[in-house]
Amino acid sequence: MLRVGSKAACMGCRNLVSSNMGVRVRVPLQKLHSLSCAIHHRYSRNTTTQRPPHRTAARYFTSMSRLPMQPPKPHPGSGGHSYQQQRSFWVARLAARLLRLRYILLGTAVGGGYTAKKTYDEWKDMLPDFSEYNWVIPDFVWELSEQIDLDKLAKALPEMEEIAKLLPDLDKIGQNFTFLKSLLSSGVSLGSEVKGASGLHLLLETSGGPSLKATDSSAATTHDVSDKQYKKSSDKEKTDQLQEELLRTQLKYQRMLERLEKENKELRKVVLQKDDKGIHQRKVKKSLIDMYSEVLDILSDYDANYNTQDHLPRVVVVGDQSAGKTSVLEMIAQARIFPRGSGEMMTRSPVKVTLSEGPHHVAMFKDSGREFDLNKEEDLAALRREIELRMRKSVKEGQTVSAETISLNVKGPGIQRMVLVDLPGVISTVTTGMATDTKETIFSMSKAYMQNPNAIILCIQDGSIDAERSIVTDLVSQMDPQGKRTIFVLTKVDLAEKNLASPSRIQQIVEGKLFPMKALGYFAVVTGKGSSGESIDSIKEYEEDFFQNSRLLRDGMLKAHQVTTKNLSLAVSDCFWKMVRESVEQQADVFKASRFNLETEWKNNYPRLRELDRNELFEKAKNEILDEVISLSQVTPQHWEAILQKKLWERVSTHVIENIYLPAAQTTDSGTFNTTVDIKLKQWTDKQLPHKALEVAWETLQEEFARFIAEYRGKDQDDIFDKLKEAVKDESIKRHKWNERAMDSLRVIQHNALEDRSITDKPQWDAAIQFMEETLQSRLKDTESVIRDMVGPDWKERWLHWRSRTPDQHIRNETKNELDRLLKLHDDHTAYLANDEVTTVRKNLEGRTVEVDPILIKDTWHQLYRRHFLQKALTHCNLCKRGFYYYQRHFVDSELECSDVVLFWRIQRMLGITANTLRQQLTNTEVRRLEKNVKEVLDDFGEDMEKKTQLITGRRVQLAEDLKKVREIQEKLEAFIEALHKEK
Repeated sequence: MLRVGSKAACMGCRNLVSSNMGVRVRVPLQKLHSLSCAIHHRYSRNTTTQRPPHRTAARYFTSMSRLPMQPPKPHPGSGGHSYQQQRSFWVARLAARLLRLRYILLGTAVGGGYTAKKTYDEWKDMLPDFSEYNWVIPDFVWELSEQIDLDKLAKALPEMEEIAKLLPDLDKIGQNFTFLKSLLSSGVSLGSEVKGASGLHLLLETSGGPSLKATDSSAATTHDVSDKQYKKSSDKEKTDQLQEELLRTQLKYQRMLERLEKENKELRKVVLQKDDKGIHQRKVKKSLIDMYSEVLDILSDYDANYNTQDHLPRVVVVGDQSAGKTSVLEMIAQARIFPRGSGEMMTRSPVKVTLSEGPHHVAMFKDSGREFDLNKEEDLAALRREIELRMRKSVKEGQTVSAETISLNVKGPGIQRMVLVDLPGVISTVTTGMATDTKETIFSMSKAYMQNPNAIILCIQDGSIDAERSIVTDLVSQMDPQGKRTIFVLTKVDLAEKNLASPSRIQQIVEGKLFPMKALGYFAVVTGKGSSGESIDSIKEYEEDFFQNSRLLRDGMLKAHQVTTKNLSLAVSDCFWKMVRESVEQQADVFKASRFNLETEWKNNYPRLRELDRNELFEKAKNEILDEVISLSQVTPQHWEAILQKKLWERVSTHVIENIYLPAAQTTDSGTFNTTVDIKLKQWTDKQLPHKALEVAWETLQEEFARFIAEYRGKDQDDIFDKLKEAVKDESIKRHKWNERAMDSLRVIQHNALEDRSITDKPQWDAAIQFMEETLQSRLKDTESVIRDMVGPDWKERWLHWRSRTPDQHIRNETKNELDRLLKLHDDHTAYLANDEVTTVRKNLEGRTVEVDPILIKDTWHQLYRRHFLQKALTHCNLCKRGFYYYQRHFVDSELECSDVVLFWRIQRMLGITANTLRQQLTNTEVRRLEKNVKEVLDDFGEDMEKKTQLITGRRVQLAEDLKKVREIQEKLEAFIEALHKEK
């Protein structure tokens, strides 16, 4: 065998080989060599024009391949040599044929492969891109997909025979189409049957069957051209049978679809449950919708206090009151979670509902750890009560609605992921019991949510009432005039179909031709029969049955994709995520710029201070206040007793002098004096003294507490805490109550102290005299001041300071002079003037042309006698300084009868013992109780954000708060965007 391309013996062989490079020819070497040589020598002799030898040989080789394959007969007389040449040409022809066949097969294979690849690429380009819908399946499904037993899954799916039973009879449908074609081509007008054909067209489109557009156009043409009589009853019956058969086919498809969806839902639930069990073995990964909801929760608090607007997408549900907003939201959430009422306003504050997929159908509030099982009726009832309670709690006194948002998370299998905000229904009239500004408040609240350029407006319209009575459509058209982010929902379509005389009006509504507002899409839904006890499953079944039998769908007034809450939730979810992907990065950039501005302001104004927000500042102030309270326990006992004794005497001194000492001193002997003192002291101890002592102790504790706070305030403390400290001090004092049992024990101690009359040593005697002398001098000074005010300035003041007396002061001065003369004449006069003495003084004054009233004379006498008595008491006090010897020996001397000194000693001793008792109670009990009250007040203030906002104020605080919120929002947005990109 010869490999073409190898060396040949002659020039012809080399030319032939080079012209067929790379082709394997299975020809004997000797025969091929002789053939090539013959061709070379023949053409070299007979050809006048020189041609390249390899081209000549190739062409000749090709021409020989077209010759018949029978070997030629040998020429007579040619001999064996001629026969050998003929045999060689026959072999060459056979080789050429074989080479040609190989080329044909090779070309066919290459061309067929290229055509198949091109056809595959064309089909691949025609298929839709499903990569955008990868987010529908969570990441963990892909992770667990390898763990799923595919054999079991395949066994769970229906057999092909069962699916084949559900498929329509194509032969029968073909016959029906042929029958319809004959009907339409016959030129007979169908009348009402044309409507049936249009409904048939819609049903075929919905069920995935062949389109009847050509049939519709043909029917329309036939109807316009000819106006003939109705068809025979048999033709009409056949048409009805065809329509019923198509409806049955659609129902079979729908049941098959529902069955597959149910099995898919159960499978996803199993997968989610497997993932839920593995949560404790691996780090918890938050879903996209949960991450997004956290950002919205932070923004709901932040945006109210700062001018940065929240433009992140969410679905805003607005509608007239009782239009079915809440029912639509419940159908999307697949649970009856909201409180219900007949005709009254139930939604009193915005409710943000975060919907996400999960293994169990549960609900949970943002600020609570309790999970409500939505498959249990008792949990559903408890959830509705909790929502209603939170709504009423958020409404301030005198208001009907509140702007405070209630955040609720709902998870369950098959729930579309999105964030919705249910707003109070728009009203046209304020009724009895509502606040006068309720209508304007709801309008402003709805506008505030809808003016967000990225908010999706879910406009709910009641289909059972006249469209002209709607208020919300005008409001929505003002916020979104182009309808680029509005989805219109017509509720209660079942009632609308019954009540409306012209069903085409419903068609005008869902086509956007009746209202001036525009929308992205129009939907018609049914949310039950109006009973609050209906379950979600029964409502879904009722809605599906209604639209399957409704002539609105059958007559083509509604499209299949425009009905049911299921289609609505899918459309809203798609629109929501599309808006999120388009706007979230832009919003992240906005908060990034806001963060830069705030950080620059902080660096310029507070370069040496840490960025402490309100909560951190409160914790710092809390520690300072507790340190100040602890400092109370470090006060020395001597300091406590000195303060208590001084304050107690200031409180009771007036009563002791006026009601005990002065009345007793008017007696003539010491026995009467002591008896009077004992009686009055007993009465005083039983009724007033313990109360006064406890009041003094409580006031002293307050003053010391305030003093320590003031001292700490001056030691380089932050003045931003002043309002907080003052509020904590006031509230703690207000809550503190003194131990009432201490009063009884204190009364006994004071009574025993006052009963003792024995002065044991000279220092105690001297201390009592000093105490008495200081007290009397203080009273004498006060009395002289009162007299000075009564009579006016003396002659020195009149001459030196140019002051003069008033007429009343002149009269009192004349009266004073007259009474002074009386006291000089009667040094031992009693405390009261007799009537004849008053008359004498009055007549004497009248003789000097001074008219005076008797009451004025007695008032003046009281002050003058008081001064006279105190002066005599001080003189006697000086005499008693040397009377301790007589007191100790019990000598009776009229000049040195010092019972008043003993009284002041008893009072002084009682004050010391009381101060010591109160000091022990303060340091052992009350200071600790006050510290406990301060801690309770601080804990209460720490839980009350409104209180902290009122007490910790200033630009520094607000700037730190904004910085913290902006950073948190930006970080969460960046984490959300990263997760969003991964999901893509």
